[in-house]
Amino acid sequence: MAEFVVDCPRCGAIRSTHDVYSSVVVGMEYGWKQYLEVSGICRACGKMSIKIVSRLNVDKQLNGWFGAVGTMNTLSSYNGSLNDLVEFRRNVTLRDRNQAAPPDHVPKEIETVIREANACLASECWNAAAAMYRLALDMATKSLLPSEGEPSAKVRRSLGLRIQWLFDEQKLPLDLKGLADCLQQDGNDGAHDGTIVKEDADDLHDFCFELMRRLYTEPRRVELAEARRAARRQG
Repeated sequence: MAEFVVDCPRCGAIRSTHDVYSSVVVGMEYGWKQYLEVSGICRACGKMSIKIVSRLNVDKQLNGWFGAVGTMNTLSSYNGSLNDLVEFRRNVTLRDRNQAAPPDHVPKEIETVIREANACLASECWNAAAAMYRLALDMATKSLLPSEGEPSAKVRRSLGLRIQWLFDEQKLPLDLKGLADCLQQDGNDGAHDGTIVKEDADDLHDFCFELMRRLYTEPRRVELAEARRAARRQG
């Protein structure tokens, strides 16, 4: 049976030996770097945890211990320490529940924030999810403001007031105005006093997703379609 020396997330033991009972390849990079989920029982507390690990090197002699995505239980039969073959990445937690993906073609810095918000939502951390969705909305809507003149400084600072102004100026699709009710006028509605509940976080997710889709996904898809059309005409 394979062994893996790693900190235990169940009892907190540092560099505890885990007996490995199963493994499955869940991802691949560069044509050789497999990512695996490995289940093991801590010898200190006797409890099981699942860890995500990645292959350490490209040594072809080790290929028999890995495999394609979906390959199961190869590493569990390795007679030795898995620390020689793989690197610990993190433990499987609630964040690994099925998460909504960000809309396509969102700027990278905003996509990163939305992914973090989605992870918080999947982990049932409603206040954290709301804060991150607000940050994504804040980043996206600031770019829609004119560089000078209206709106006032107060409106520019407040997410709720800013979005209302953008609707009034028809700089945002008006059919999304109902979804924007999840934002109170002062832009706080519980985010600062920790009273966000699941329904609030879900509403923010829906508004954020649809707004990003309108601002970034649909225009970019049109651009790509026009580019394909031009390429066909040139051909």
